[in-house]
Amino acid sequence: MISCLVKEIELRKEELNNEIVETIYFGGGTPSMLSTKEISRLIDAIYEHHTIVVSPEITLEANPDDLSEEKIIELSHTPINRLSIGVQSFFEKDLTLMNRAHSASEAHASLEIATRYFENISIDLIYGIPGLTHKEWQQNIQTALSFNIPHISSYALTVEPKTALEALIKKGKIEKVDDDLAQEQFVILRDALEKANFVHYELSNFGKESHFSKNNTAYWLGKSYLGIGPSAHSFDGRQRSWNVRNNTQYIKEIELNLLPIEREALCVTDRYNEYVMTGLRTIWGVSLEKIKANFGNKYLSHINTESEKYIQQKLLCIEDDTLKITKEGAFLVDGIAAHLFFLN
Repeated sequence: MISCLVKEIELRKEELNNEIVETIYFGGGTPSMLSTKEISRLIDAIYEHHTIVVSPEITLEANPDDLSEEKIIELSHTPINRLSIGVQSFFEKDLTLMNRAHSASEAHASLEIATRYFENISIDLIYGIPGLTHKEWQQNIQTALSFNIPHISSYALTVEPKTALEALIKKGKIEKVDDDLAQEQFVILRDALEKANFVHYELSNFGKESHFSKNNTAYWLGKSYLGIGPSAHSFDGRQRSWNVRNNTQYIKEIELNLLPIEREALCVTDRYNEYVMTGLRTIWGVSLEKIKANFGNKYLSHINTESEKYIQQKLLCIEDDTLKITKEGAFLVDGIAAHLFFLN
């Protein structure tokens, strides 16, 4: 697999059109299972075929149970300079309900060790978990803050179909996910982190100044990105592409110097809708000038008309010719964005 990832990097070296690479992200699956030798081999391949900024952000996703002190020390000796740790909760009952492999004690231990060797750390936290009280949620937030973490990503629990959690809810053994409870806990999170000098720069992301995720920010600002490996997605501003999910098929085709990729060209409406969806989620909002310049007067007229009712409801506002979500509208942003889509 590692050899095929290296080969795919080489086969696709022209796709970024000589753009300078600002961020490298090891995510999806469990990249922390890679040895430091394998990580370095992949990073070396990227440097060989691309121009990289002087100090790129290089992130590795990891679960707490993967991060022994030995592993963290090894990672600190690689070019990895940012860890994204999937804590989810510091309560055992929540982790059990979500079928997480790690324990609450492992979540604490991984952060105690990681903060000794890495300054730039992000953790994931989940709210809206059935049975999670507001007091417990506040404890989760304060525990995270006690480690002086500079970035927190937080998401409402979603119940995926055909999962054990869905089955337990259907059987009545676990409460249903309560959207009102989730919204209340979102507000608790936002207020607590803003008080702690975090910037709520994207719906699900909070960072101290200079610690916004460069990788994720690139997605939201519509920059090009290249995804390597099974299931990886890419975007070049005009088309999306994605690799085959099956590992065996991926390896077989790469070894034949073939790219196991499907591509989808985006029409003007697709690009407008995507810009609205991603832009509204961020503090940078949706530039009405950019709508006119990139998509035309038809789309500008559409968004002005469709946003008016949300402006009157104080869910959206216009600042410096930019449409932005308000605090009142933040939790509802995806639904609001969908209503601003242009439908052919």
